[in-house]
Amino acid sequence: MEQILSNLNDLVLDSTEEFLATVVNQPLKVIHDQTVGKDYLLCDRNRNGDSYRSPWTNTYTPPSNGNLPSDRLRQLEIKANQMFEQYHKMLFKGGVSSVYFWDLENGFAGVILIKKFDDGNSTSEECQDSIHVVVVEEKQNGHSAHYKLTSTVMFWLQTNKTMFDMMNLAGKLIQLESDHQITDFSQHINNIGEIVKQTENKIHQIFNSSYS
Repeated sequence: MEQILSNLNDLVLDSTEEFLATVVNQPLKVIHDQTVGKDYLLCDRNRNGDSYRSPWTNTYTPPSNGNLPSDRLRQLEIKANQMFEQYHKMLFKGGVSSVYFWDLENGFAGVILIKKFDDGNSTSEECQDSIHVVVVEEKQNGHSAHYKLTSTVMFWLQTNKTMFDMMNLAGKLIQLESDHQITDFSQHINNIGEIVKQTENKIHQIFNSSYS
């Protein structure tokens, strides 16, 4: 764990080490949004005290005056949640995804959470938690942006039907930086989606070669 966190020193994002420390020590937790009937994932970036912000309604439960993304960034967040919902539905039998964005001085940052689990009734099942933290720095020309992604994928073995009996099978951290063109603000969605998918594929290739 110390080695994982030590690799994050160059990430331009306040409290990133503390954030990753909270999410890689235990499986991502799922909560249900009663308003829209959808599940979402919990982390420090959608938390304010004991309240959590739903990516579907942009409201905190219980009600709270926690931070919200700017209107423009919120519209991007909505599209990102829709895209990654389709992504995990297409690839996994069952799972949940959540995307949370927040404003920075020269761009924005976000976290993409993806939880994969089986829908079967076995007493022992694997689940996978992917945590992707992205920092987007928009260039002064307005036509390109620099993306810095730090991704952690953890594999857990659930030995019974409670979330209190979990074994951490393995984990992997990868960092990626790239520049992309942007025709408009919404182009960030495609760019982020592409680098996240590339990173997940790379991590799975590493695990397949290591544990096959």
